[in-house]
Amino acid sequence: MAKDIKMSKDVTVEDLSTQIAILKDDIAALTSSVSQFSKSTTRDAANQAKAAAHDYADLGKEKVVDAQKTAEDFIRTQPATAMGVAAGVGFLIGLITARR
Repeated sequence: MAKDIKMSKDVTVEDLSTQIAILKDDIAALTSSVSQFSKSTTRDAANQAKAAAHDYADLGKEKVVDAQKTAEDFIRTQPATAMGVAAGVGFLIGLITARR
């Protein structure tokens, strides 16, 4: 991109102007490249974050379904114990809310 300018003792204003114009073009191209790189990097990071969030959401849904099935199985196999636990939890919640 840079033009070869003879290095002599007689550097003219025109030579300096040409070099400055070339330097401005190089800086503009570099700025554009850095901008495109940062946009690409940001987009990639956002896509990775979205994918990870989606994976964690799916995992959380699976855990909730498993916990629900476990609770339902417990209630079916031991209904008296389940009623006792429910009553105890209700009693504790009642104590906590009554103090406020």
